[in-house]
Order: sequence, then C-alpha cells, then structure tokens
Amino acid sequence: MNALLKSLTGALAGALFLAGQVSAAGIEGAPAPFDKGDVDIAVVSFLGSGDWLQAFEAGVKRQADALGVNLTISQARNDNDTQRSLVEQAINLGVDGIIINNGRPEVLKDVAQKALDAGIKVVAYDVNLDNPQIPQIEQSDADMARLVLEQAVKDKGDGFVGGAVYVAGFAPLDRRYAVWQDFVKTHNLTEKAVWGVVNDTVPASVADQTKAILRANPDISVIFTPWDEFAKGVKLAIDELGVAKDVKIYGVDISTADIQLMTEPDSAWVATAATNAAVVGEVSVRAVSLAIAGAFPGQSVLLQPTLVTRDDLVSNEISTIEDLQQKFPAFLKSDAATASWIPAVN
Repeated sequence: MNALLKSLTGALAGALFLAGQVSAAGIEGAPAPFDKGDVDIAVVSFLGSGDWLQAFEAGVKRQADALGVNLTISQARNDNDTQRSLVEQAINLGVDGIIINNGRPEVLKDVAQKALDAGIKVVAYDVNLDNPQIPQIEQSDADMARLVLEQAVKDKGDGFVGGAVYVAGFAPLDRRYAVWQDFVKTHNLTEKAVWGVVNDTVPASVADQTKAILRANPDISVIFTPWDEFAKGVKLAIDELGVAKDVKIYGVDISTADIQLMTEPDSAWVATAATNAAVVGEVSVRAVSLAIAGAFPGQSVLLQPTLVTRDDLVSNEISTIEDLQQKFPAFLKSDAATASWIPAVN
C-alpha cells in the first residue's frame, strides 16, 4: 500500500509539472485568495481516455491558465480504488479545490466529504455526490437524450424496434437511459436488447457485443448510445456487418473524431446531442474557483445541449469542433459560473 501511495503521489506531481504551474501573481480586484495568487486546483477523472476527456482537460487547462492557478490533472483509468486514492492524495497535497469528473457515487461520497472537512472546495461533474456543499456541473442529460430521441421518432415514427447501449451506475448514463425508457413507453417502441461495457477498450468491446446483438435481432432499426464511445463501437459493428442502411445510431456527445465518423458516406450515425466538452471543463474550473473565493455557484450548474444531425454537418461543411463552434454559437462558450473578476479564456 505504501508503494502504491508513493506511486500515486509521483503521478500527481508529474501531472502538476505537465500542467505548467502557471505563474501565480494574482488577479487585480479579485477576491481572496485569487488576489494574491498561488491557488491549487486538482482534477481527478474516473476515465482515462477518449476524445471527450481530452477536450474536457483542454478546457480545464485554458481556464486555469487564464486564472493563473496551479493545476493538477490525473486519471483513474476506470478504477474505483485508484480514483479514491487520487482524491485522497489531492487532499494530502493541500489543494484549495478539487474537481471530480465522473465516477461512482458510492465510492466517492465519503472521500469528497473528507475533502470538505479539510477546508477544500469540491465540485463534481457527471457524478451525483448528493451533498448540498458540492455543486453539480451538469450537461442536462435528460435534455440531451430527449433532443436526440425526438429526432429518432421524427425520422422513424412511433413503434420502431430499437436497442440501447447502457451500463448502470454512472449518473449521466442513468439519467439518459431513463429518458429512453420513457420514450419506449410513450412512443410504443420495442426495446429488443440492452448491452454495454465500460473498460479501457470501450469501442472495440461494444463493437463485439453489438455484432452479436444485431445478428440475433435483425429487426433492430435504431440504437440509442448515451455516450460517444458507445456510438463508436456500434458504428464499427454496423460497418462490419454492412447494415448501415437498416440500422441508425442516435447518440450523445460530440468531438472532432465523432464528426468525422458522422460525415462519412452513408454513415449510420445520424444524430447526436451534446455540449462542448472543452466548455464543460472551463465551467468546472470557474465553479470551483467561485467556491474557493467564497461565492457558492449553486447546487446545480447547468449547461444546455444542442442537437446536431449528420445533415447539419454535411450541409454546413463542418469537419471539426472548431467549425461547429463557428456555425453553432452555443458550442463556443457558456455563461454558467461566471464573475466579473474571472478572466475569459484565450
């Protein structure tokens, strides 16, 4: 155990170095401690890979740079015990604030309270820690699922046969799947199968599962994928089976890699609903910074999603997130968790 903690401490220190330790000269007119500088924020993510996480961390770094804070970024790589240990290491390092990105509530509630007891401010993204002292950064998961499933009903009509990729126990997936279940009832849909896995090779694993599901259930015409890593796996399977004309993907989340998959000729991935992951990262840093400065940002810090269809991307010649931000202004920024003293990102 001592060896593990030593290793984790080293990993955190390495992440701090890579993040750059921005010069902490302080922000003129800002409340303490930002007026003097030398503020430390740790970001602990449950996941360890994927386009969404990369974009989220890029947004975190941009906002941290603008604020001049010292930033530690670490990933648990889908391991519950590692995530707990990383949060505990951040506490031991004496940071001012911790951003917890995803994870299992039952694993994190007590260690998050431990941080609060130590005087450290905590915000959580996509994991409900059920603590009134911890702001929840939310993408409005229900709205994302609703937007994309309304598009599915518009395209296919009521009564279609569908399936969903879903793993229970993750707050955003639970909220999105609940909307799917409501649509199944209200639009007379047939849910033929539910499958999924969360591991280090999600697309490949989900692709294998999906091929087996589609072979056993050739009448499935719609697959709801409440995470873009799921959608990638489903698309791999559909392409390999050659059934893109018969089975369509309705997803959640978006990245440049996702856009490229959606705009491929005859792509089965026809719609997604999302917020900008980089903007989520920026908002998370602003929210924890407000808390550190004594200005509680609220129990829920909500970002509104946008529906993006394959037709939108193709007709507007959108091939990257940067293109999407230019042509869909909702992806460019959010006014959530702002204050006059918080500098805008570059």
